[in-house]
Amino acid sequence: MRRFELTQYSGHLHRDMHILVHGHDGVPLLAFPCQDSMCDNFESFGMIDTLAGLIESGRIQVFTVDTVDKESWSDTFGDKGHRAWIQECYFNYIIDEALPYIMEVNRTGCQPIVTGCSLGATHAAIVFLRRPDLFAGMLSLSGCYRAEDFWDGWCNEVLYQNSPTTFMANLPGDHPYIDIYNSKKIIICCGQGAWEAGLDSTIRMDQIFREKGIHAWVDLWGYDVNHDWPWWKKQIMYFLPIMLES
Repeated sequence: MRRFELTQYSGHLHRDMHILVHGHDGVPLLAFPCQDSMCDNFESFGMIDTLAGLIESGRIQVFTVDTVDKESWSDTFGDKGHRAWIQECYFNYIIDEALPYIMEVNRTGCQPIVTGCSLGATHAAIVFLRRPDLFAGMLSLSGCYRAEDFWDGWCNEVLYQNSPTTFMANLPGDHPYIDIYNSKKIIICCGQGAWEAGLDSTIRMDQIFREKGIHAWVDLWGYDVNHDWPWWKKQIMYFLPIMLES
């Protein structure tokens, strides 16, 4: 399997950021790591091994990015406004810097599918729902879609833009993004077992999608399905081939 790492200085984040690439060709898969993790997260926990058949056959090329979660979502003692600003800088890094870099390396001309597990699923939802024109679809596993839960209920205009249950609830019914959403594939999955802290916000996302006429597939798995890698591996291999269907 072809494997290489890209290093790019981010003007938004004022640091080097890394993207670990697996594969030689295929639909680009922009993968967000779990909370506080970096670009080796999918590899270290065996997700790349799980996806090996799709990668080696040239159906997908996986681009796993770094995070700055420790300065934003996880810095519970930090200034809330600064933490929100860091998250917004991260969003801008993905859209303005990482995405063009990925498209240049991939060269298929295909828009990326965004995916992630746990807080990675949250990041995938944020970038896709804010800029659906730039992505082919979204596959989010066990995310938490209410950012205020990480900020002790606090929210300002910056965090608002990074809280899917908040900004999507206020999306006008005639917003042009609704037609774009409905031209893409949106899948959100969450188990109902141990540690699935994002279950309530997943159910709320389902309600919002229905209210707005957005054709998303929100799938709740059983009470034995825990917030952990063995289940995410099963889920990604169940849903990703559906995402790849033309």
